[in-house]
Amino acid sequence: MRDPYTDLDINCRSQLSILEACRKGNPNIKVVYASTRQIYGRPEYLPLDEQHLVNPVDVNGINKWAGEHYHLLYNNVYGIRATALRMSIVYGPRMLVKHARQTVLGWFIRLAVSDQEIEIWGDGNQLRDYTYVDDAVDALLRAGFSDEANGRVYNLGAPQPVSHLELIETLIEIAGTGRYRLKPFPPERAKIDVGDIYSSYKRIQTELGWEPRVDLREGLARTVEFYRAHSAHYW
Repeated sequence: MRDPYTDLDINCRSQLSILEACRKGNPNIKVVYASTRQIYGRPEYLPLDEQHLVNPVDVNGINKWAGEHYHLLYNNVYGIRATALRMSIVYGPRMLVKHARQTVLGWFIRLAVSDQEIEIWGDGNQLRDYTYVDDAVDALLRAGFSDEANGRVYNLGAPQPVSHLELIETLIEIAGTGRYRLKPFPPERAKIDVGDIYSSYKRIQTELGWEPRVDLREGLARTVEFYRAHSAHYW
């Protein structure tokens, strides 16, 4: 929101440049676009399915939606085989955790491992779902190897959503360090907060056989262990 033109370049112009290069130089390529559940905005019903209205509440969501549709357009018009995965919050080893701009969960993990305080905005009861990186890679590969997925959009997700409080309490328990406090939403953030949001992955399960295999506790344990061992390279 602070730098909308850069966001536009990354999520729209760059996607269009890639697709044009493919159209001119390698039209037989297959592209799997890492889209985001963020494009749905505030949900009208839960869990979200792929038929839900797309109504993003911030600049990044609008630009990600446009980027996704460039891929679907080039699939439909130019035959560039493309699939879009609308990912929920993906986490795991090797996330960028130098700051909180790209992954809030990664930042929470860094704070917990460093025995610092985690701020939870609001009452902590907001529901989310999380996808461990290995499961996300599995979905990307399945979409990439399946021509049935061409021109299709798929949600990823988890079997059960969890609240922010449950997430952070589980993280602190696993890490054995860290603490948290509740804090009122900053006004500028409240305007773009979407409340409870989690997705149905029934379509990708039915069509591509994907389902998450790493539960949240196991995924957090693997991630905490990784950053404990390699924090010098990531902090």
